[in-house]
Amino acid sequence: MDRGVALGARLVCVLGLLVAGKAMAAGFALKEQSTAALGNAFAGATAGAEDPSYSFFNPAALAYQPGIQTAAALSWIAPRAELETANASTAIGVPVAGRRHKGDVAEDALVPALYASWQVDPRLTVGLAINAPFGLTTRYPRNWVGRYHALDSELRTLSLTPMVALRPTEGLAVGFGLQLLHAQAELSNAIDFGSIGAAVGIPGAIPTAQDGQVRLEGDGFGAGVVAGMLVEPWAGTRIGLGYRSRVGLNLRGDADFTLDGAGIGAILSALTGRFVDTGAEARLTLPDLISFGLYQELGRGVAVMAEAQLTRWGVFDELRVRFDNPAEADNITEEKWQDSWFFALGASWRPMDGLVLRTGIAHDQTPIRTRYRTPRIPGDDRWWLTFGLSWQPQPGFTLDLGYTHIWVESSRLRLTAAGAGNLFRGNLTARYDNAIDIVTLNGRLRF
Repeated sequence: MDRGVALGARLVCVLGLLVAGKAMAAGFALKEQSTAALGNAFAGATAGAEDPSYSFFNPAALAYQPGIQTAAALSWIAPRAELETANASTAIGVPVAGRRHKGDVAEDALVPALYASWQVDPRLTVGLAINAPFGLTTRYPRNWVGRYHALDSELRTLSLTPMVALRPTEGLAVGFGLQLLHAQAELSNAIDFGSIGAAVGIPGAIPTAQDGQVRLEGDGFGAGVVAGMLVEPWAGTRIGLGYRSRVGLNLRGDADFTLDGAGIGAILSALTGRFVDTGAEARLTLPDLISFGLYQELGRGVAVMAEAQLTRWGVFDELRVRFDNPAEADNITEEKWQDSWFFALGASWRPMDGLVLRTGIAHDQTPIRTRYRTPRIPGDDRWWLTFGLSWQPQPGFTLDLGYTHIWVESSRLRLTAAGAGNLFRGNLTARYDNAIDIVTLNGRLRF
C-alpha cells in the first residue's frame, strides 16, 4: 500500500508539470479525459465505471474501483481548421489587403490526464484527478485579411479535483468533489490605426495601411463542484448521472500595445491617452455540464452503452476586456453561444480474458451561431467515429489505446462592422474546412 501511494504521488507531480506546460488544444471543451471511454465515443462514460478515469464524468465511478489504483493518459489531438478563403473590408467599404487563405490555423496538442483512487473500505473510496478540461489555440499570419478580428488565441487550463464516493446500499453509489481550476489566456489582434486616424482627420492616415497590434495576457483561479450518482438496478445494468458545475474566473494580466511605424498610432495615443501599455482583466465563465449514461451487458462478453450530455454554453455571452487605463474603452466581442448537446452510442466486446475491443459513434452539437462565429473559434457540428482496446498483459496492469476521427462541418464567418466592438475591426467573411484526429494511450496500475 505504501509503495502504491508513493508511486501515485510521483505520477501526480509529473503530470502536474506536464499539464502546466502543454495543456492546449484547438477545441474549447476537451472531452479527451479517458482513453477507455474515448474508445466508445464517450458513450456510457457517466455509467461505465470501468477504471478511475471515468470519475471525470461521474465521481460515483470511484465506488467501483477496488484497492489502490493509478491511471495516466496522454491524448494527441490533431485538429485541422483550414482557412479556404476570406474577404474583409472596413466599415466604409475599403478592402483589407492581405492573405485571403491559409493552411491549418489550429495547432496540434498533447493533453494529459492523471487519476488515483483508494478504496478505504467497501463503502468509501477517495480519489484525485488532474485534467486539462478546456483548451484553445489558433494562430493566423500577421498579414491575413482578418487580422483586426484575431491573430493569436490561446487558452490553457489545469484542474485539480479531489473526490469521495460512497456506497450507502447495494446498487447505489454517490460521489462528490471539489474542482480547483487555473486558467491562462492570451489574445492578440492588429489595430487599424489608419482607419481610426482617417476617421478623426489626422493628415496622412491611410485605412488598413498603418497597423499596430495589441496583445492581452492574463490568468486566474476559480472553483466549482462535481457530483454524480450510479444506480445498478440489477447485475449488468448501470445508470449514471453526472454534474460538473460552472467555474467563474477573473483573468488578470496586461495589455501590451505596439504602435505603427508611420506614427499615426503615436499621434492618436498622445491625443486620447489610449493605446498605452496597461493592466487588464476579463471575466470568463466556464460552463456547467450535465450528463446521463447507460451501460448494459448483453452476455458473451458484449456490452452496449449510450450517453447524452448537456453543456450550458449559454453562459458564454460575450468576451469583454476591461483596462486599468480609464481612457481605454472596454474591448467587446459578442459570442452569444447557446447550450449544446452531445449524444453517443457505443459497444464493447471481450473476446478473451484480458482483452476488450471498443467502438462508438457520436454527434457533437456546436454552441456557436453562424452570425457570431469568430476566427478565434471557427468550429461547427461534429460527428465522431472511434475505436479502442484495453489489454491486460499481467494482473494489476492494463494498457488502453484509442483512435478517433471527427468530421467537422465546414464553417463560415459573417461578421459585420455593425456588430458590437467591430467598428474598426470591419467586415469579415471566411470559410473553413475542418476535421480532427485523436490518438490516446493510457496505463493503469492496481495495487
